Amino acid sequence: MNELEKAREQINEIDRQMAALFEKRMEAVGRVAAYKQQHGLRVFDQAREAEVIEQNAARINKEELRSHYIRFLQNNMEISKAYQHRLLEGMRVAYSGVTGAFANIAANRIFPDAAALPYPDFKAAYDAVVNGDCDCAVLPVENSNNGDVGQVMDLAFFGPLFINGIYELEIVQNLLAVKGTTMDEIKTVISHAQAFGQCAPYIRKHGFEAVEEVNTAVAAKRVAEAGRHDLAAIGSEEAAKQFGLKKLEAHINEKSGNTTRFAVFSRVGKNPSLQDDRFILLFTVSNEAGALSAAIAAIGRYGFNMRALKSRPTKELTWNYYFYAEAEGNIHSERGEAMLAELRKNCRSVRVVGSFEKEIMLHEDSE
Repeated sequence: MNELEKAREQINEIDRQMAALFEKRMEAVGRVAAYKQQHGLRVFDQAREAEVIEQNAARINKEELRSHYIRFLQNNMEISKAYQHRLLEGMRVAYSGVTGAFANIAANRIFPDAAALPYPDFKAAYDAVVNGDCDCAVLPVENSNNGDVGQVMDLAFFGPLFINGIYELEIVQNLLAVKGTTMDEIKTVISHAQAFGQCAPYIRKHGFEAVEEVNTAVAAKRVAEAGRHDLAAIGSEEAAKQFGLKKLEAHINEKSGNTTRFAVFSRVGKNPSLQDDRFILLFTVSNEAGALSAAIAAIGRYGFNMRALKSRPTKELTWNYYFYAEAEGNIHSERGEAMLAELRKNCRSVRVVGSFEKEIMLHEDSE
């Protein structure tokens, strides 16, 4: 056997070993996909990919081979993601509204392979996950211009689900009408209250009557069904396409950079991770002097930067409130556990409803 034949035989043996390892690797990838479906996590994890490439590339001793090995790893990851996408085609994601709603857009960008299922309101979408009809729900928690979505915050407090990720979607509001309509014909606009808040100066400028609807996509559907030239909706470009409407004017929201933060709710909390750097905490305190300040002080004393603190009525006792806190830091660290222990001594109730690595901005090409 000459040197060429020996080299080829060695390659054949290595390929046989790699085939067996490939099957084992893809079995593990399948378990990853199952975990992501159960916990409402998206396939693409940029930080994880970068970490894997950095760690594994460092194992290559020959500098001239390192760049080739990185390409090999990247190809493996693309194959793994494609396999995960196929496995997740049966995933069911709930959202509030109809096709073309901003929540629908967010759900499709977070989970492009899943079936996004519409529900009439936030609670119905949330309950679809609670009762097992869906794997997760994508619901809005806050708009950059118009504030919190109180109904969803209440669901997070009173319900059993966990938040395993926060995603930001740029919201572009447009004036939508049936084809052939002109601006001077419009008298009434219909949309969601959040959209009216985002477009308040525009509505005042044109003197439109504003009639509230359950969400922007339902408003677009109503305009299409009515077929009237005096009626318009405020909503997304996707809703215009879905219901065959004309986009009379674009970007009518008051400010550019108008974004909505969407939370992914699932039945199971994500496993603790050293990479987690955000958490959401829900707590109540006794109705007595200093109780709230003591809770806030404890969070700060252990080095956690509180990004937001919001209060909502508990609806159980008059003038009693629960508090929704978002903070930076790893709640599963030793100092996080120490902080929680102190909070539990001083608060009536404490629940970590979410822990995740960071917020993700959703773009049109998001996986």
